[in-house]
Order: sequence, then structure tokens, then C-alpha cells
Amino acid sequence: MATIKDIANAAGVSLATVSRVINDGPKVGKETRERVKNIMREMGYRPNANARALVTKRSASLGVVIAELLDPFFATLAHGIETTTRQHNVQILMSAGSIARETELKAIETLLEHRCEAMVVHSKALDDDTLIEFAQQVPGFVLINRHIKKISNRCVWLDNEAGGRLMAEHVLHQGHKKLAVISSKYRIDDPVERLTGIRQAIQAAGISLPDENIEFASPDQEGGETAIQNLLTRGVEFSAVLAYNDAMASGAMTMLLDHNIPIPAQVSVVGYDDVILAKYCRPKLTTLHYPIELMASKAAELALLYASGIRPQEGITYKYTPTIVKRESVARI
Repeated sequence: MATIKDIANAAGVSLATVSRVINDGPKVGKETRERVKNIMREMGYRPNANARALVTKRSASLGVVIAELLDPFFATLAHGIETTTRQHNVQILMSAGSIARETELKAIETLLEHRCEAMVVHSKALDDDTLIEFAQQVPGFVLINRHIKKISNRCVWLDNEAGGRLMAEHVLHQGHKKLAVISSKYRIDDPVERLTGIRQAIQAAGISLPDENIEFASPDQEGGETAIQNLLTRGVEFSAVLAYNDAMASGAMTMLLDHNIPIPAQVSVVGYDDVILAKYCRPKLTTLHYPIELMASKAAELALLYASGIRPQEGITYKYTPTIVKRESVARI
């Protein structure tokens, strides 16, 4: 394998000049730079990423921990990160945490073994203290979709309570009073916060949300189908369904239509996330837009910034707010 010395000899330049070319440094003429790059390609030279990071003071790779690789929500998150890392010529190392403590812990430790000093972590199973400890150890450690007050300057998060209020207020303003909620069975912050926001809006409207009108299931299409099936089996009356995410909303719509319940003529449905699936449901799904791609890009930017030696500014928080996207699945009654 070619070395930096081989490149210098072939190009007739100094080792320092080759180093400047490798690290995009100054004081190298355009023709010399191109000649060195051409020789590097011809000789199959590949710069050592970790060594380059030491010279440039920039992270050679950015580690990413997400919950699921196949979920369209996390695919959008990953795309937002990739958009930023591509601009900085940084590679991504990705691992799935599966919303399980040991798996999330292993995912982070694996990235540390690969010397990732920049890291965007979507963690729902690890406790606050563990994540705070990682933030103290890893220069570019940034949390996405979670807020911990002690390290709020390393958190990029969504106001899920506001989202819950928005989705409930939307159907309430359309005249709906009998609501059903289908939520995630996982005991994590997001479903709890969204349900809290829903309850706040319902209470402010002077109506009630009985416990029997709330169903918990897996946060996917199958879970949405199961949740609606259970509500119908128990004879729960509702004119609107508020779903934890678009996947559950899609499954709910399928089950309602299978029971010859028209949407939105008889039952309105609201989702959450605004993934691409929402546009292609029939009817098209009214949902809450979760700016996850924008948030992910910001998280990657912060991680790379902090990893380069910039200290997080105290007292700063990166909170985002969802917005309602009105389509065809909600009707006035």
C-alpha cells in the first residue's frame, strides 16, 4: 500500500505539501494540488481518517444511534444527518438501539470503540444519569428527540405536549366530542407527553376522555389495527381517533374501512410525524408535522461543532414545535 512518502516522491514535492493536500490546507498551488491528488488516485492511496482528524481538529466520523433502521421516521432522521455530514466530508457510523437499555448502551459503546467524538443519539431506554455521563465523556455528544435539563444545550427536541394539544384542538374545533386515543405501548416520554397534551386540550374544552377510550399497542400499522379492533370490540363510541404516529393512524384507517366505517364521514383520524406514508393514505392523512429532518441536521451540526473543540453555550436549548398539516381525514360534524 502506498504511503505519504511514496506520494511525495512520485509528485516531486515535500511531505508537508502532501499533508496539506490531504488535509485541504493552504499554501498549495492549484496545479500542484491536482497533481498530488491524481497521483494519490493512481497509487490507490487512502488517507487514515483518524490521523487526519488529529491534524484538522475535526471528527473523522459521526456516530448515530437510532431506534429502528426500517422505520420511515428514522430514515428521514438519518437523511437529515447525512445532509450535514456530507457538507463536512464526514462519514456516518450508524447503529440501532431498539428502545432497549442494553442495546442502546452497546450501540453507544460500539461507536466509542470506533473513536467517534461526534455522536447524535436517539435514546429512549437509557436513564438521564447515564446519558449525562456520556455527555461529560464525549466532546460531541448530542441527544435528539429527548430533553434533559442538565444538558439542555446538547438536546435537540420536540415539544410533544404542544403536539398533543394541537391534534386534539383540531378535531375539537371541528365539533368532535367523543374521542379515542391509540398510543404506543412503550413506556417512554413521547407517548406520555402527547397524551398529556391531548388531556390538556380536552379538559380545557370541558369534556372528558375516559380510560376505556385509550388503547395502547405497538407503534406501527399492526398496532393501529389492533388498537381500533379492541376499541370496536368493547363498543367504545368515538367520532375521531388521535393516533400516536402515522403508522398507527394508517393501520387504524385500514381496520375502520374493513368494518365499513367511512373516513372521515363517520370517523375522523389524525396522525403524528408527517412521514411520506401520510400523503399516500386514502383519504390523505391529516397529521402533525414533526420537523425531524431539520432537527437531525441541527443535531449533526452541533455534534461536529462540539467535537471540534467548541464548548456548548450554557442555557441554550434547541426546542422545536410541531404544526398541523390539514389533509382529508378529518371532517366537521
